[in-house]
Amino acid sequence: MKTKLLKVEENNENIQEAATLLKRGEVVAFPTETVYGLGADATNEQAVAKIFTAKGRPSDNPLIVHVASKEQLLELVTDVPDYVERLIDTFSPGPITYVLKSKGKVAANVTAGLNTVAVRIPNHDIALSLLTACELPIAAPSANISGRPSPTSATHVLDDLDGKIAAVLDGGTSQVGVESTVVDCTGAEPVILRRGKITEEDIEKVINVNEVEIYDRQVEKPKSPGLKYKHYAPEIPLYLIESDITIQVVIDAEKRKGNRVGALVSAATAKKISADKIVAVGIDEEEIAKNLYEALRSFKKVEVDVIVCESFPAKEVGKAVMDRICKAASRTI
Repeated sequence: MKTKLLKVEENNENIQEAATLLKRGEVVAFPTETVYGLGADATNEQAVAKIFTAKGRPSDNPLIVHVASKEQLLELVTDVPDYVERLIDTFSPGPITYVLKSKGKVAANVTAGLNTVAVRIPNHDIALSLLTACELPIAAPSANISGRPSPTSATHVLDDLDGKIAAVLDGGTSQVGVESTVVDCTGAEPVILRRGKITEEDIEKVINVNEVEIYDRQVEKPKSPGLKYKHYAPEIPLYLIESDITIQVVIDAEKRKGNRVGALVSAATAKKISADKIVAVGIDEEEIAKNLYEALRSFKKVEVDVIVCESFPAKEVGKAVMDRICKAASRTI
């Protein structure tokens, strides 16, 4: 299979072509504000199966369904608590996913056989145009090989999936850079299953609760991606520094072992250290989030043997950044 690269110009012809491929049961990668998604018709079990094959994704890992409007979202779910509409009206379109009881309108392999479905409305013009054009709910996990860093550009998608999918709709670089916040809304109060740009504090303000629970336990039948399997890992071992030890001490120790060392650090730290390869991800939480996966993908086996990563401030979207790095890490120091 030859994967088509469909660049979005001033006209929408390539969006229409991508929509036609989706209607035919093909798999198409497309941009969102978070990361690139790997889309298929969520009502077509055979089309959805192609997602799992292309990614090498375990079949018990549910997918997030993308829709173009609140009305489409509500058509797929039932038993919706009152607070959900407040969250939708405040945050959607946006980087937030709602897990709700399913009406059974999507294919069983989308939900991994569960009675819940995860649904979101992306805040991205190209994604919304595609969803509107194809008139379908689209199941779409991140468009990468399962377990690897998510893609934030069409180039990243092709690096992983060229020849495995029908097309990539190129919409430039994703602006948020980490996946959506996933919220379990099946109970009386919401529970965050996966952190993202929208924080528990943001949600608490909207629904007037003192504390939103963060679900951080592994489960056999996860309601959300990111709860069971290793994710976001680069091709090289990554060591995360969580202690007070300085990053240069760790770099020097690895070099004495004969390792070529890469450093994943803030712009400020990059000016103070020495390593075989230094990648500065940014100066604040939002910039670090946007650049994180590009940075992880930039380290290659031919250049370094190990990546040493400092801890970043765990506030606002920084909490999601540290969640991803912790899951990507081979060990902590």
